[in-house]
Amino acid sequence: MNLLIKSILPLQRLLDSTRAVDFLGPLLLRIYLVPVFWVAGINKLSSFEDTAAWFGNPDWGLGMPMPELMAALATGSEVLGAILLAIGFAVRWISIPLMITMLVAIFAVHIDNGWQAVADPMSPFPPAGIEEAGQRLAAAKSLLQEHGNYDWLTGSGNFVISNNGIEWAVTYFVMLLVLFFIGSGKYFGVDYWIRKRFMTEDKN
Repeated sequence: MNLLIKSILPLQRLLDSTRAVDFLGPLLLRIYLVPVFWVAGINKLSSFEDTAAWFGNPDWGLGMPMPELMAALATGSEVLGAILLAIGFAVRWISIPLMITMLVAIFAVHIDNGWQAVADPMSPFPPAGIEEAGQRLAAAKSLLQEHGNYDWLTGSGNFVISNNGIEWAVTYFVMLLVLFFIGSGKYFGVDYWIRKRFMTEDKN
C-alpha cells in the first residue's frame, strides 16, 4: 500500500500543478456560451411580436400565460446573460435565469423529440423512425447531386436532419450549472477582481 501511495504522489503533484491555469475552464465555458445566448436573445428581440405570439399560442406555441412578459424575461435573460458572461460579472447570479430558460426549452419545446439535436443512427439514443429519416436524407442528397450544384450547396457543411431534441439545451444547462458553482474564474472576470479587492479590504 505504501508503495502504491508513493507511486501516486508524484502524479498527484503533477495534477495539482495544473491549478495555476484552472481559470481556463470557466473562461472557456463563458466564451462558448456568449454567442449561444447572444444570438438567441437578439433573434427574439428582432422579432419580438412573433416571439410573444409563439410563447402564448396554445396550438403552435408554448401556450404560456402573460406571453409578452415571459418573452421579455427570456429575451432579457439571454441578451443580458451574454453580456455578463462575456465580462465575467454576476456570473453565478445570471446563471440562474439562464438555467431556467434552458429548462423551459427542454420541457416545453424539445422533450417530445427525444435526446438528439441531429438525427444520427449511431447515437445511443436514436429517435423513433431514424431509418426513415436516413432514407429521406439519402433521397434528398441524391436529388441535389443530380439536379443541383451540390458542391456549392454543401460548401458550409453537409446536409443533416434536425431532430430538435433536448441534447443542446441539456448541454448548455450543464455548462451553466458548472458556472453557477465555480463562478467566473480567476483573472478574466469582473467578479474575481471585485472579490479580490473586497476580500483584501476585509483582511486589512
